[in-house]
Amino acid sequence: MTQIVTANRLIDGIVVFQDASGGWSEDFARAAAHEDAAAALARAGEDVAASLIVDPYAIEVELRNGHYAPKALREAIRATGPTVRRDLGKQAEGLAPIAAAHAPTEKSHVSL
Repeated sequence: MTQIVTANRLIDGIVVFQDASGGWSEDFARAAAHEDAAAALARAGEDVAASLIVDPYAIEVELRNGHYAPKALREAIRATGPTVRRDLGKQAEGLAPIAAAHAPTEKSHVSL
């Protein structure tokens, strides 16, 4: 099972993803994929102790159309942004998971 590590940046609460260097990025596409995220979570624990992030955890991802995308709906929303307005959040900034933002089964809609 492929996983990435996600958390919230402490200073502003923004969802971030751990990259290959152990840093944090708002861009889902820069997240490092792991078959075993234990070492990445340990590294994230150091950033919790340094008050950089809060609540790090691993999420399952899968390859879709050549790109990783979150398997769980909750994580797709965290990675993409608000479902009610596509002109806000990471989707508006071009930082949403490509496969999630352009899923072939999803039609353009506004959730109510």
